[in-house]
Amino acid sequence: MPELDSSLAGEWRIDPAHTRLGFSTRHAMVTKVRGAFNDVDGVINVDVDEPTNSSVSVTIKVASIDTRNAQRDEHLRTNDFFDAPHYPEITFVSKRIDQVEENSFIVNGDLTIRGVTKEIAVPIEFIGIETDPFGNMRAGFEGSRRIDRKDFGVNWNAALDSGGVLVSDRILLEFEISAIKSAVDAGGAEQAQAQQA
Repeated sequence: MPELDSSLAGEWRIDPAHTRLGFSTRHAMVTKVRGAFNDVDGVINVDVDEPTNSSVSVTIKVASIDTRNAQRDEHLRTNDFFDAPHYPEITFVSKRIDQVEENSFIVNGDLTIRGVTKEIAVPIEFIGIETDPFGNMRAGFEGSRRIDRKDFGVNWNAALDSGGVLVSDRILLEFEISAIKSAVDAGGAEQAQAQQA
C-alpha cells in the first residue's frame, strides 16, 4: 500500500465555510430534494505511518439544516424528522480507517441520529493539499454513503395516490470537506513568532 504524504500528518480542523455535509433524497417519487447542514465542527487526526490509527470526529447542529425552503426546514427540525429540540446534534466518530488505494479510504464509525447509533462505512477520496492565500494548509476530501433513515428512527412519511410515498427512505449522504491544518502542526514556529511580536 502506498505511503501517505508526510505533510498530511497531524490534526486538521474542518472548515465549515468551505465544507458541505449534505444529503439528497427522492421527493414524491419523481424529483430530488437536496440539503445541507451549515453548522459543522470536526477534527481529523492523520497518522501517516499507521493510517489505521487515524481518526475522524464530526458534530453537526441539526437546527442548521438548509434545503432552501424555510417551511420544509422547519418541518425537518420537528419530531416528524430530526427532532432538533431533543436531539440537537448528529455525530460521527470513526472506529477504524482502512486505506484501500493510494488516495482512497474506508472510514468505519458510529453515526448517531436522534439518539440512535449505527456503525456505517464511508468511502472517502483524498483530493489533495494546497496552501491558501492566507497561509493555511488545506486538505480536501470527498465521499458519499447511502443510508436508510428508518434505521435511525426518522420514520415520517405521507402516502401518494399512486401508492408511493412522499419522501424516500433511502438518503444519500454527501461529504465535501475542506480541512485546515492546526496551527500547532502547520506552523508552530510562525505562531510562536506572532505571539512574541
